[in-house]
Amino acid sequence: VDEAQDLAVYHLRFLVALAGGEGRVRPNALFFSGDLGQRIFQQPFSWKSLGVHVRGRSRTLRVNYRTSHQIRSHADRLLGPAVMDVDGNREDRSDTVSVFNGPLPRVQVLKDVEEEIAAVGHWIAECTSAGLAPQELGVFVRSEAQLERAVAVLQRAGLPFQILDEQVAIEQECVSICTMHLAKGLEFRAVAVMACDDEVIPLQERIETVGDDGDLQEVYDTERQLLYVACTRARDHLLVTGTAPASEFLDDLGCREFPVKAY
Repeated sequence: VDEAQDLAVYHLRFLVALAGGEGRVRPNALFFSGDLGQRIFQQPFSWKSLGVHVRGRSRTLRVNYRTSHQIRSHADRLLGPAVMDVDGNREDRSDTVSVFNGPLPRVQVLKDVEEEIAAVGHWIAECTSAGLAPQELGVFVRSEAQLERAVAVLQRAGLPFQILDEQVAIEQECVSICTMHLAKGLEFRAVAVMACDDEVIPLQERIETVGDDGDLQEVYDTERQLLYVACTRARDHLLVTGTAPASEFLDDLGCREFPVKAY
């Protein structure tokens, strides 16, 4: 079972029953793979309480084949050196390595939406001039409310594009636009993550619904993980943008280390 970090309670109960359940001992009947840093769909819960014990029976894969060292190492700053689940299982990311290098990601905070659209358009033009095909480019935003900003970039650039839905069918010769949630599982040579503004990520609407500090921490954790997922869809080139005041998460990515340009 892949993407195990996003299983719900009823999913896990079904899998346990399918693998034998109580009264039928079938050791090693289930194999899970997942990444706690990419949990964006489900609330955390105890696997141990459902009879699935992974402590002492798990192995961490340390080699990253998808993302350049530069992109992965900066995206990892969003999560910290380790992530822990409800049962106390610790996932240490500090010694993960990538098998290839690439250019540093670029993080830009622009004055307003128009300036951001122009900056992302300029970056996409650089990518296509370097030989990247439209289908090798992805543009992601936090939610549907920001999709029009991504659309404006591609319209002004004169490039064909498609807005992905839940079917996530990528067409040839089109730049893909979608929300960060739908970007899960995708991969592009170059990715622009737009509209990382204050109150957009973390989403203010989610923050306003929480009732205690524990819930607030969960919102912040999943919003960080959502941005992490979006950034790590990029293989070679990554641009992250927002308008001032930008998301507080951009500081964790290390935006002060990257050149900020206005176009």
